[in-house]
Amino acid sequence: MPESDTTPTLDFIREIVADDLKAGKHAVVVTRFPPEPNGYLHIGHAKSICLNFGIAAQFGGRCHLRYDDTNPTKEEMEYIESIERDVRWLGFDWGAHLYFASDYFEQMYAWAELLVTKGKAYVCDCTPDEVRARRGTLTEAGRPGAHRDRPAAESLDLFRRMRAGEFPDGSRVVRARIDMASGNVNMRDPVIYRILHAAHPHVGDAWCVYPMYDYAHPLEDAIERITHSICTLEFEDHRPFYDWVIDECEIAEPHPRQIEFARLNLTNTVMSKRKLLQLVQERLVRGWDDPRMPTISGLRRRGVPPAAIRDFADRIGVAKRDSTVDVQLLEHCVREELNARAPRRMAVLRPVRLVIDNYPEGEHEKFEVVNNPEDPAAGTRQVEFGQTLWIEQDDVRETPPPKYWRLFPGNEVRLRSAYLVRCTGVVKDASGAIVEVHATYDPASSGGNAPDGRKVKSTIHWVAADHAVEAEVRLYDHLFPAADPGAVPEGTDWKTGINPASEEVLSGCRLEAALAGVGVGERCQFERVGYFVVDPDSTAGRPVFNRIVTLKDTWARIEKKQG
Repeated sequence: MPESDTTPTLDFIREIVADDLKAGKHAVVVTRFPPEPNGYLHIGHAKSICLNFGIAAQFGGRCHLRYDDTNPTKEEMEYIESIERDVRWLGFDWGAHLYFASDYFEQMYAWAELLVTKGKAYVCDCTPDEVRARRGTLTEAGRPGAHRDRPAAESLDLFRRMRAGEFPDGSRVVRARIDMASGNVNMRDPVIYRILHAAHPHVGDAWCVYPMYDYAHPLEDAIERITHSICTLEFEDHRPFYDWVIDECEIAEPHPRQIEFARLNLTNTVMSKRKLLQLVQERLVRGWDDPRMPTISGLRRRGVPPAAIRDFADRIGVAKRDSTVDVQLLEHCVREELNARAPRRMAVLRPVRLVIDNYPEGEHEKFEVVNNPEDPAAGTRQVEFGQTLWIEQDDVRETPPPKYWRLFPGNEVRLRSAYLVRCTGVVKDASGAIVEVHATYDPASSGGNAPDGRKVKSTIHWVAADHAVEAEVRLYDHLFPAADPGAVPEGTDWKTGINPASEEVLSGCRLEAALAGVGVGERCQFERVGYFVVDPDSTAGRPVFNRIVTLKDTWARIEKKQG
């Protein structure tokens, strides 16, 4: 666990772990993060990663990274590689403990044969629709199928022939023989093996029968001697089958203990892997790492620091009941981290030319500017200044609205760390848009200080035209403006809720010279604008910046009011 992170307080899961250690149930705590390699990890997985690796570190144990790769039709090496990259980026390391469920297929198959031999499982010839139809409902018991009492020897023979590839996909399954009248539908003879003639990304063509997740998962935990198997709440009703599998496969004690917690629900965010895959496949986003995506790779490309995600996971904690977290809390954690560490720079996103008529033509000077007022060790830098500057379009008006204190004819403003200037006029194009501003400066106001103590109500940023770096800047907003993107009327495509203005690409932006040589992934604050990061699309001499977050922090105001 990263040394800079504070030790979390004891939540209900950590209390269970602490009690188990105190009682001598386990000598070493072993947890696991078990992703299915069928897509990229998202912010919800980040919560699980921080929880599992964090508990292991806190109690001096270890956490395994294990791929639950039991469905070869949806799994790809691309996803496996992305998962490892994301876990490492978040600051965690599994050491030598990288595992694949598929490495245990032979042992899982042997245990399934044991269940068949004991009469605890059987081969069923029902179609998937027939299995579902006989399963029953929450108020009605299931109905046994014609093959439930098939002799163990016959089922064993059929199971072995299934493995040998004699039967087509979907023609037969192996089901656990438990209780078709159970009040828990997960115990009504669940399927534990199906036929699937498909190459596997890790073990190739070695198998044509594959275990179901609910059967494989407890066995994986048992093989790896996991002490605490931490799952999300949807697996609570599956826990009796989890324990049944371990018991009936006659695995020695101590058994893994499954503990459920509430998954992360985040406002303005889609967390379904299926929906995220749809966004990618339909090219509604740039890819899995689109900065608007809640994937860890998307957050990384957006410029979100891993420390901010760890802080967010710690703040939201773990609970036993589902709830929804405001995305503004995540953004607040990002701002807090960047405010302390990100250097300040000046950048003009929608430039208009400012000409200081009484400044000596052709002359230039440099001003020393603080890199980060929150970090004295960050030092200072030299910023070029000249007669012609770039300023923001929003910082000038010909006819100002009420309480507008920036540039307009006759008004004086402070140029950040430079001089006081007074607007003398504007030049407009045929459409009426301001394309150039004229002003005079006070030579005695070097550093932005009025020598006579006069009040100047506004400070604006600027970039020297002769030394500016041209860049592309991408402004990102929530992909879904609705707090609950899934709450759409029946029959409505959920994708109609996508915000068409979630990405705005600005070309011709002007940045100060210090940003000329920045590398991909470097973060900074554009003063008065927001926090930005250099995107991988950058080329030599033409950087591309993504906005991470704005400077406005709604969550901080909420916390202040609550306090």
